[in-house]
Amino acid sequence: MKSIITTMMVAAGLMIAGSAMATDMPAIAKKNNCTACHAIDKKVVGPAWMDVSKKYKGATEYTFGGKKYPLAEGLAMKVSKGGSGNWGSMPMPANDPAGTKQADIKELVQFVLGLDK
Repeated sequence: MKSIITTMMVAAGLMIAGSAMATDMPAIAKKNNCTACHAIDKKVVGPAWMDVSKKYKGATEYTFGGKKYPLAEGLAMKVSKGGSGNWGSMPMPANDPAGTKQADIKELVQFVLGLDK
């Protein structure tokens, strides 16, 4: 009986882990070269997007440049303009200094924030 319970617990854990890994990096992330520094489930150069989602779960604001913004708007600014200090010493480079990729960035921010639901 004990081995059946243990087997069921292991199987349940594997199913949960498998469903977490079932999310693929969206094509828009590949198109914008986000995959060079990020993965969904593990740290590459930058943090895993799942970790970002967990960090901001339940948050409603993000401070960027000393000013508070609604969470998604502030994170989109961070992705666009770059910065450092939130995830260690490696700075995030500016990804849209000209402001031409805002729709893509907003879509990616929503994707990342939705990972830990």
